[in-house]
Amino acid sequence: MSFCSYYDMNQCRSCGWIDLPYAQQMKHKSEHLHTLLKPFEPGEWLRPVPSSLTGFRNKAKMVALNTSEGLVLGLSEEVSLIGCPLYDPSIQRVLEQTQQWLRGLGIQAYDVQKRKGELKYVLLTRSTHEGSMMLRFVLRSHGVISRLQRGMDSLIASAPELKVITVNIQPVHMAILEGEEEIFLTDQTRLEERFNAIPLFIRPKSFFQTNPEMAAKLYKSASQWADETEPKVVWDLFCGVGGFALHCAAAEREIVGIEIEPEAIACARDSAEQIGFENLRFEALDAASFSAETKGKPDVLIVNPPRRGLGEQLCKWLTKVSPDTIIYSSCNAVTLAKDMERLQSYGCVKVQLFDMFPHTEHYEVLVYLKRR
Repeated sequence: MSFCSYYDMNQCRSCGWIDLPYAQQMKHKSEHLHTLLKPFEPGEWLRPVPSSLTGFRNKAKMVALNTSEGLVLGLSEEVSLIGCPLYDPSIQRVLEQTQQWLRGLGIQAYDVQKRKGELKYVLLTRSTHEGSMMLRFVLRSHGVISRLQRGMDSLIASAPELKVITVNIQPVHMAILEGEEEIFLTDQTRLEERFNAIPLFIRPKSFFQTNPEMAAKLYKSASQWADETEPKVVWDLFCGVGGFALHCAAAEREIVGIEIEPEAIACARDSAEQIGFENLRFEALDAASFSAETKGKPDVLIVNPPRRGLGEQLCKWLTKVSPDTIIYSSCNAVTLAKDMERLQSYGCVKVQLFDMFPHTEHYEVLVYLKRR
């Protein structure tokens, strides 16, 4: 028996490694990483960084489902998963209150086969800094927004942690998590988080790491690696809300962060304003556009691409720009290895695994690359 009743009852199989002792999970991940990166002869393999095993996730993504007992928040099966042990107990409690509140309002989940109903997803995010939360309702149309608004005071009374509540309109009959239109039902539009005393902000569409404990350690390690070379200029591609860039900020250092999502850049700029440094610049661009338009080069380049990795074109650009140091944060070591093959002019100085995703085969890895 595992610590998760949903897994034991075969109601959710998301954590495919939950039956493995944690030491065994870490061993498998380390061996996988060593196999992929051994050809690059890393100078140093740093000790892997383990995670808490329960309560570590700061975000819940729940599918709305109609059942004989009423609306439930879960996955594809008609089973409520609001008690998932990966969530902080406060997230479990607010999900329970939200589920009961939606039932009381008579809100119907969207039925994919019948193409009827309104509520598609409920997304809940928690800040570890203050325990405040952001709740998003993904709806098919505007049809039940007024009903949600009328009942919102009672929800907030039962769950005062809720500081940001929004409606996202996703009208397309496809498995797409969210649409373009976001409607705020509260005056507050963002959550504040703090990692290593650095202020970070979370808005509805800005990407934020789902394991705050690991994210804080990842950002701290990257900033320490960057500081080793005393860089004057640091660029951060795929910067999100600016976690890596802001951790590298210093009075005499120029920082440039690039991210395609405008909401994430808005968060990064808010953080920069709070920190007070004037040499922090964040731009809402995709990495390809930035690489085509920019001139000069950084001393340190930080990259944190999606699972697909950097790809051939960006690696060619990196080789051309030729920064002294590349710090590569990857959630997919397979594509990381492919990119390292393309970056032949760089040697691998050190590697460290961060277990961002316990009970699964996935992990985050940080690699320090130095121009030969």
